[in-house]
Amino acid sequence: MTGRRTNWAGNVVFAAERCHRPRSVPELQRLVAEARQVRALGTGHSFSRLADTSGDLVSVAGLPRVAEIDTVKAAVRVSGGLCYDDIARPLQDAGRALRNLGSVPHISVAGACATGTHGSGVGNGNLATAVSAIEMVTAGGDIATVRRDSPGGQFGGMVVALGALGIVTSLTLDTVPAFDVQQYVYEDLPLDQVTRHFDEVIACAYSVSLFTDWRGPRFTQAWLKQQVEADGSAPWIPEQRWAGGTLAAGPRHPIAGLAARNCTEQLGVAGPWHQRLPHFRAEFAPGTGAELQSEYLVPRERAVEALLALERIAARLAPLVQIAELRTVAADDLWLSPSYQRDSVAFHFTWIADEPAVTRALAGVEENLAPFAARPHWGKLWGIGPESLARLYPRLTDFRRLMSFYDPAGKFRNDLLDRYLPAGGW
Repeated sequence: MTGRRTNWAGNVVFAAERCHRPRSVPELQRLVAEARQVRALGTGHSFSRLADTSGDLVSVAGLPRVAEIDTVKAAVRVSGGLCYDDIARPLQDAGRALRNLGSVPHISVAGACATGTHGSGVGNGNLATAVSAIEMVTAGGDIATVRRDSPGGQFGGMVVALGALGIVTSLTLDTVPAFDVQQYVYEDLPLDQVTRHFDEVIACAYSVSLFTDWRGPRFTQAWLKQQVEADGSAPWIPEQRWAGGTLAAGPRHPIAGLAARNCTEQLGVAGPWHQRLPHFRAEFAPGTGAELQSEYLVPRERAVEALLALERIAARLAPLVQIAELRTVAADDLWLSPSYQRDSVAFHFTWIADEPAVTRALAGVEENLAPFAARPHWGKLWGIGPESLARLYPRLTDFRRLMSFYDPAGKFRNDLLDRYLPAGGW
């Protein structure tokens, strides 16, 4: 394929003039071996220039579709180009599930894991924590397979790898028994109620998301996703009033005024995990793309302080924010994960599509979150400098060594990686 491509939001025009869609792994190996520079392109849902390259883009969506479910080993091996919705239904039919999903099921498995993308829940790690094995094409066109139990202790650097080590062709994911979920929405929760009972609020359900438009000292909505017990009983019966908010009388969209038809079912109607854990239904496109996104993860114990710090600049945020969301992510041991070795709360911003204005707003957000060691989501917009970012990731130097080992000539590098993960030093 020729011609310039853009990401989903349209804010990134890729420098590459060619985008390849190989139909087999051997074809991919040849492409990579012959390329001067190459980067993998997933579903284009990153808002940063992480996937950009002046060389060739490669999509693995055309590789043979694989979803091999092993109920004995509680695992599923999937081809890297599949989206989460592609594997959810086969898993459900086999009586299996993934522990967590992101807000939209339309994102690719490989891309989501490579960037540390996540769902929500105090007991749920990001999506990459489910990965137990990776197969990828390395810079020389060879196949490398790494597993969680491989010797050397390098697996923690191989999963959230930003596409810097190779092009992932398949991943093996942990599965759990399939389960049902009920979803409830509460509206207009006062800020002081949430901050005074924050730990209780965020841990009250399997997955909790708090939404605000920064237009008042309150959360416009709280989405509570409750796991249904195996016998069909729910662990929590909703009250009309909770945390100062009111139980929604009908389906809601997180953004005020938008129809809820593309949102996952609410009002406590039980359904399979893959039809409730995302916020949006798989059968609808995830919005129009007329938005920008940023996200920062802070230690959970500092979340209230961080929230109040942002509240002080709410008047600057409100005109630019379509909606903001707070959600939790459990700690992990993945070197470049924003939740590396710390339970986290993520502050997610869905902005209007005005990048100059958003860039100015991000400076204020980052200044106010700096005291809390906020780590940005790799696939969103952010402006933190290289030296500041290096202080946030204690294994960054170790990861740079991995890059040198797997890609000594810098075939998978791009401008973003050169700036934040330079081959030499800062």
